[in-house]
Amino acid sequence: MRATPIRTAVKAGADHPWLTLVSVLALCAAALWFVVGHFDMTSDTAKLISDKVDWRRREIAMDAAFPQNGDTTVVVLDAATPELAESAAAGLAARLAPDTARFKSVRRPDGGPFFAREGLLFLPTDEVRAATDQLVSAQPFLGPLAADPSLRGVMGAVGTLADGVSQGQASLASVDKPLAALADTLTTVAAGKPAFFSWQKLIAGGGKLAAPTRRFIVIQPKLDYGDLTPGTGASEAIRAAAKALALDPAHGVRVRLTGSVPLSDEEFESLADRAWLVTGAMGLAVLVMLWLAVRSFRLVGAILVTTLAGLLLTTAAGLLTVGRFNLISVAFIPLFVGLGVDFGIQFSVRFRAERSATKDLNAALTAAATGIGGSLTLAAVAITLGFLAFLPTQYVGVSELGIIAGVGMVIGLLLNLTLLPALIRLLQPSPQGEAPGSPRLAALDRFLIERRRLVLWAFAGSTLVSVALLPFVRFDFNPMHLRNVHGEAMSTLGDIIKDPTQSPNTIDVLAPSLAGADRLADRLGKLPEVAQTITLSSLVPDDQPAKLAAISDAQLLLDPTLNPFQTQPAPSDAEIVAALRATAGKLRAAAGTGAAAGGADAVRLAVALDALAGGAPSLRLRATGALIPPLNTLLDELRALLTAEPVTLQNLPPDMVRDWMTPDGRARIQVSPKGDSNDNGVLKAFSKAVRAVAPDASGPPISIQEAGRTVSWAFIEAGLLSLVAITGLLLLVLRSLREVAFTLAPIVLAGFLTLGTCVVIGQPINFANVIAFPLLFGVGVAFHIYFVMAWRAGATNLLQSSLARGVFFSAMTTGTAFGSLMLSSHPGTASMGKILMISLIWTLVAALIFEPALLGPPPEEPEA
Repeated sequence: MRATPIRTAVKAGADHPWLTLVSVLALCAAALWFVVGHFDMTSDTAKLISDKVDWRRREIAMDAAFPQNGDTTVVVLDAATPELAESAAAGLAARLAPDTARFKSVRRPDGGPFFAREGLLFLPTDEVRAATDQLVSAQPFLGPLAADPSLRGVMGAVGTLADGVSQGQASLASVDKPLAALADTLTTVAAGKPAFFSWQKLIAGGGKLAAPTRRFIVIQPKLDYGDLTPGTGASEAIRAAAKALALDPAHGVRVRLTGSVPLSDEEFESLADRAWLVTGAMGLAVLVMLWLAVRSFRLVGAILVTTLAGLLLTTAAGLLTVGRFNLISVAFIPLFVGLGVDFGIQFSVRFRAERSATKDLNAALTAAATGIGGSLTLAAVAITLGFLAFLPTQYVGVSELGIIAGVGMVIGLLLNLTLLPALIRLLQPSPQGEAPGSPRLAALDRFLIERRRLVLWAFAGSTLVSVALLPFVRFDFNPMHLRNVHGEAMSTLGDIIKDPTQSPNTIDVLAPSLAGADRLADRLGKLPEVAQTITLSSLVPDDQPAKLAAISDAQLLLDPTLNPFQTQPAPSDAEIVAALRATAGKLRAAAGTGAAAGGADAVRLAVALDALAGGAPSLRLRATGALIPPLNTLLDELRALLTAEPVTLQNLPPDMVRDWMTPDGRARIQVSPKGDSNDNGVLKAFSKAVRAVAPDASGPPISIQEAGRTVSWAFIEAGLLSLVAITGLLLLVLRSLREVAFTLAPIVLAGFLTLGTCVVIGQPINFANVIAFPLLFGVGVAFHIYFVMAWRAGATNLLQSSLARGVFFSAMTTGTAFGSLMLSSHPGTASMGKILMISLIWTLVAALIFEPALLGPPPEEPEA
C-alpha cells in the first residue's frame, strides 16, 4: 500500500510511542510555563470591535479628550434622609481623596463646595423666591436651634411652639407637622430601634429646598492589570473606608459600587461563579459519551489526554499570536474540546472497527489511518479555513477566535494522528469482538433511501418555514444584557437607569468650541427623542441678578438667625432630662384632651419625651444622635446657600471646566434620551435622531447599534469568505460540484433551523452566543465531509456504520458538554450553551437524517 503523509504520521506514533509521548509532554511543559507567565484576559466589550471602525475611532477620540471619564468606579450612596446622604458622601469623598496610591481622582458630580454655595441659582427664578420664602418663614423655628444645636435646644424650640398654642397665638393643627415628625422619630428611639430624622424635609416639605437622598462619588481608581479583576483592590479600599465611617444600613446609609470598573470585575466573578458546577457537568458528560462511543476506558483515557494536550498547546499558541483572550476568543476552549474530541472519537471508533477484524494492533492503527485519515485531514483543513475567514473582519473578538481555533485545528489533527496512536499503542486496549455500528438502524437506512423524496420534501418545508422566520430573528448586541442582573454593579446600574436624568446611556458630541457646542446643543435639545442637553454653559445659571437679589434678601434676614453671636454650651445630661420633662408638660397642656387636630401627635411626643427622660443616659445619647447631626448638616447647608455669588465661565472650578472642555478649547455636549434608556428601540431612535444632526457623535447608545451592524456584517463577510474557501478546497479534493453541494447543503439547513428555533423560543442573538455559528459550521463541515467521503468510496447503509456511531457520539459529547454552559449564572454564557445545544441538535439531525437521504445510493463505481 502506498505510503501517505497520514499513514506515515500514524505509523511513526505507533512505532515510537515513548518518543512521541515524551516529545509531546516536553512541548506541553513549555506551553504550560508560557501560559502561566503570560496569561491575560479582558472583559472589556469595547475591545471586541476593531479600533479602525469609524464609530470606534470617534469613541476613542472622545475618551482621549476626556480621559477622566474612562475606567471609573461610581459610588452610589442612598440614605434615609437628605442630610445623611450629604454627610455620607462628603465624609467618604474626603476620606478617599488623599489615597493617591489607589485612586487617580475622587469627584462629587452632584456636590462639593460649588453646588453647596450656588445650588439655588440652578432653580427657576420663581422657585428660588419660593425657597427663600420658605426659609424666612422657618426663621422662628431655626433661631433657637442655631443658638443651641443640642437636644436641649430642640426641646426649647418645641416648647416655644407649645407655648404659642397655649396662649392662642397658633393652633395645634398649624404646628402638627414638626410635632408628628419628632414624635415618630423619638418614639422609635425610645423603643430601642434605629431612627433617622430629616430637618430638611421638615422645613422644605414638598418644596424646592428638598434635597435628594441619593448622592454620587465618581472615582478613577488605579487598576492592577496583573489581576483578572484589576479594580478589586480599589473597590475593597472604598468598602473599607465606608465601613470605617459606619456607612451601612444600620446607620441609615447604603453604599453600592457600579461603573465600568466594578462592572468589568463583576463580569469575571459572574463567569467564575458556578464554574465548578459547569466544569463538573461538562467533564461528566464528556466521560459518559466517550465511554458510550468507544466502550474502552483505555481509549477514553487516550482521547482525553490527546485533547487536553492539544488544548494546552492551543492556549499557548493563542497567547503567542493574539496576546490576550477576550470574552469571545476564550470560546476556543469549548470549540477545541468539541472538535478535538470529534477527531479522537472518529479515529478511535474506526480503530475499533479495524481491530475487530485483526488482532494486530499496529495493522488496525494503519488501517484506521487509511480509512479515516483523509476525511479527518480534509475536515480539519476545511474547518481551519472556515475559522480563518473571520481574520479580515472588524469583529476582533471572533477574528482572534478564528486565529486561535484555526491554529488549534492544526494542532488537534497532528496530535490525533501522532499522539493518539502512540497512546493507543502504549495502553493496549483490548480488542472487542463486535465491530462498532448500529445494525438496529437498518430499517431507518432503508427508509431514508426508499422514501428519500419524502424526507427531502419534509426538510425543504422546514427550511422554508425557517427562512420565513428569519426577519423575526432578534439581535441584541447591548453588552449590558449579557451581565448578571443580580450582581451589585449591574443591579445598581439598572436602578440608576430608571431615572432619565441619571442614565449613563447618553451620547457625547465634541464641538470645536464652546460657542459651537452651545449652538449644536440648542438644535439637539429640540429633537423629540432628546430629554436634555448639557454643555459647560449649562453650569452658568440664567437670570442670576433676580435670583441673587432674592437670596440676598433672605440672607439679610436669616444671617443673625443662622449665625448667632453667642451659642449655648453643650448641655449636661441633667439639663437634657429637665428640658425633656418641661417640654412634655407644655405639650400636654397645649393638647388638653387631645381631641383637637394635632392633639394626638402632641400627646405621642410628650409620651416619648417622658420615656427618654426616664431612661438611661445612653437612650438620650441616641436621641441626640438622631436629631443633632442632621440639624448641623442642615444649618451648614443653609449658611452656604445664602452666600451664593455670581457664576461665570471664568470662576467655575477648574476640574468642572475640564469635564466639559479640553485644554485646546474643544467642548463636549452631553445628550440624554427621552424614555426608557435601557430599551433598545428607544436607544435606536435616539441615536438615529442625534446622528442626523451630529454625525460625529459617540456614546453607548451609538456603540450598541453600530456594534450590532459591525458584528452582523462580520458574519456575512466571514460566511462568504469561508464558503468560497471551503468550496474551493472541496472542489479541489472531491472534483465534483454535486458532492460539494452535498457537503455544504446540510450546514445551511442546520443554520436556518437553528435561527428558526431561536425565533420560536424567543432567544435573541447576542455578543456571546453568536459564536455558536462558527462552531455549527466547523462541526457541520467535519460531519458531512465524513459522510460524503464514505459515500463516494462506495459505503452503504451509512447509519449502521461505525462512521455514523462516531458522528452521533461526537455530536452528543460536544452537545452535552456545551449544554452544561446553561448552568452558568452568567446570562451570556448560559445563552451560549443554549444556542450551542440547539445548533448541535440540528447539525446531528442534518448529518444523520438529511445527509443520507440527500446522498441516496452510492455511485456504482467507487471513486478513487
